[in-house]
Amino acid sequence: MIYRIFYSSMCGNGETSMELSQKLEQLIEKSVEKKEIAGANILVIQDGKEKAFAAGGHADIKAGRKYERDTIVRLYSMSKPVTSAAAMLLMERGLLDPGAFVEEFLPGFHNAIVAEGGKLAPAEKPVRICDLLNMTSGLMYGGDITSVCSMETEKLFDRIKEHLYLEDALTTQEIANRLGLIPLQFQPGESFQYGTSADVLGAVIEVISGKSFGEFLKEEFFEPLGMKDTAFYVPQEKQNRLAKVYQRTEDGLKLYTEDHLGIMNAMKQEPAFESGGAGLVSTLDDYAKFASMLMQDGSYQGKQILKTQTVRYMTNGSLMPWQQEVLDQCWEGIRGYTYANLLRIQKDPGKSPLFTSIGEYGWDGWLGAYFCNSPKDGLTMLLTMQLKDAGTTSLTRRLKNVIWSELCGGRQK
Repeated sequence: MIYRIFYSSMCGNGETSMELSQKLEQLIEKSVEKKEIAGANILVIQDGKEKAFAAGGHADIKAGRKYERDTIVRLYSMSKPVTSAAAMLLMERGLLDPGAFVEEFLPGFHNAIVAEGGKLAPAEKPVRICDLLNMTSGLMYGGDITSVCSMETEKLFDRIKEHLYLEDALTTQEIANRLGLIPLQFQPGESFQYGTSADVLGAVIEVISGKSFGEFLKEEFFEPLGMKDTAFYVPQEKQNRLAKVYQRTEDGLKLYTEDHLGIMNAMKQEPAFESGGAGLVSTLDDYAKFASMLMQDGSYQGKQILKTQTVRYMTNGSLMPWQQEVLDQCWEGIRGYTYANLLRIQKDPGKSPLFTSIGEYGWDGWLGAYFCNSPKDGLTMLLTMQLKDAGTTSLTRRLKNVIWSELCGGRQK
């Protein structure tokens, strides 16, 4: 059963927020009843005003704890846009050159090698910062048994997991330097491959700022934006708001408690590894502040977090044609989008498998967190759930289609 929906003023197309919320509520309710998810919440903002909110199901099924508006969730890859914004901040201050070589900051990337045709060969050119931002570095995640890069990366993350709670746990920079020693999947810049690039970028930010990645984000983004529940761990006094993770099985939903990608499932202690690709926790309203800042050209409640041109650069990038071909072939779910600055960016809505608008951008996470901004429509959508291997789910697409059909039809094309 769904517990809470939001009601305020009439929407721009004449439908009340209550009516839109009820539609979203019904979709979430069906997924909860079918045991597709344990719980979820969703927030819709248009032109700076809240249009709809719904939350339902449970954050902890056994304890009977409801999935609330302030439920804390693991963002996983929805951490990446925050890491991108941090890099953009250093770029606008003249402290980071997107064309700079990663080896200038992390010695592990000196003399990089590439696995080509079953053989190892020297990289023809160094990995650049822009390669990290666009996932064109040749770095990978684990799981691909046909790839030397992927299998060596998996071995490294096994090592990280083994020592995750020990005094010798690997730090952000140590992990990034070890990633630099792994053979790349391809020559830097020659293709697209989703992988650990954002983790390396977080380490670069540490080197440049002289602060831990978490300290930098807190000082430059979380405190100015009032994101009080966003961090790399959840302190004891907030643990009762952290959602449990579930996985689908033949017998229904089952609690999932394993650590993944060097991230502690319980999130109870400050980690040595502050993952720029997957490490943050947050809430619906906290992330809405970050998303709203981007939507408002870097400004939030009178504070200029990023400069206008910086946000426009961040949200209007594109892969090169040969890189785009690879993305189109390997990721059907984001057809019509390009990828740049750790964001998907809509370039051709006619190819998309879901309702969207040109210029819409955002990203999602391994456990189902999802966000998008559509400047053309003045629209922000934020969704959270905690489901293993979720990414962008069928429920996500159905919710988004309802939102777009209700709120975006009356705008000038």
